[in-house]
Amino acid sequence: MINVRRYLEKEISRQTIPGVVLSISKKDRTLLREAFGYATYYPVKEKMTTQTRFDLASLTKVVVTLPLILRLMDKQFLHLDTKISRFFPSFQEDKHPITVEHLLTHTSGFQAHYPFYEGGEGQTVVDQMGAMALVHQPGKRVIYSDLNFMLLQHIVENVTKTDFVTFANEQLFRPLSMNATSFNPIDGHFASTEWDNATKRYLNGIVHDENARFLGGVSGHAGLFSTIEDLEKYARMIEGNGKVGEKSIISESVVRDSKRCRTEGLNERRGLGWIMKDHGYASCGADFTSFSYGHTGFTGTSMWFDPLDGLRVILLTNRVHFGRENREISRIRAELHDLIKEETNGM
Repeated sequence: MINVRRYLEKEISRQTIPGVVLSISKKDRTLLREAFGYATYYPVKEKMTTQTRFDLASLTKVVVTLPLILRLMDKQFLHLDTKISRFFPSFQEDKHPITVEHLLTHTSGFQAHYPFYEGGEGQTVVDQMGAMALVHQPGKRVIYSDLNFMLLQHIVENVTKTDFVTFANEQLFRPLSMNATSFNPIDGHFASTEWDNATKRYLNGIVHDENARFLGGVSGHAGLFSTIEDLEKYARMIEGNGKVGEKSIISESVVRDSKRCRTEGLNERRGLGWIMKDHGYASCGADFTSFSYGHTGFTGTSMWFDPLDGLRVILLTNRVHFGRENREISRIRAELHDLIKEETNGM
């Protein structure tokens, strides 16, 4: 992995990213788990370690919300064709056709983003979504939107009659021994994210996403913190199609189904929660096969799997520490994954 190390050290020296924790495995064999650079650059430099906890941003969608929904599907409490109006009876008529599958594949028709944190005149976030006009009819187009996974969190809570954090701990984090994974972490060594004008400091252990922060740090779309080793545990469960050793977390058929493209013919390839490798630019580079699936997070995180050769890459950076306008991560992700493919060929 000498070329991978050199590449990351070069990018850190150029200050395109403050630091990285990277995990590479192939066919159940860990090839690399290593920290590079800095968890905090400002106001004082702190070295990155493999124990550093990251704000996962939108990896929250696939690391917690997706598996909880899949578990409820596995137990027959939910189905892909379940209409969400069952849970949100106040939603306007244009939203009555929306199903759980539409939310998972980002084909609901909701707009890409809405700044709930700017205030909604006394309405709840769900009420505001219910009153919004859809951008298009459900099922017609992929528009990646946090709103879909905000609603999925509320569906989990409605079905289970318990709060999202409790259900996640009981059904996912404790069974997988993901002991450093949580919303609103109270301690640990954190990768700092962006400067916050309100508090006049860099965010450290406080969620970067404004909507998630407005919602108390807990949401279905963002807010989760974790470490590389905990994400490896989760990834092994996904690679094992719901099983870790003899322990079954979700049934094999349900997990396999999540990795299948369900939007062929539309503008983006999407599975259930997962981004499927697309033609043209992909954050996993050019050389991951079309069967690959993964996800990214705004803070600089990503997780990609290529089932054809058993390759898995978990990349954790805090690229927003240098400001959210720092867009170098798009180039870095693609170049790094191509380099990893090249270096792991034949392994």
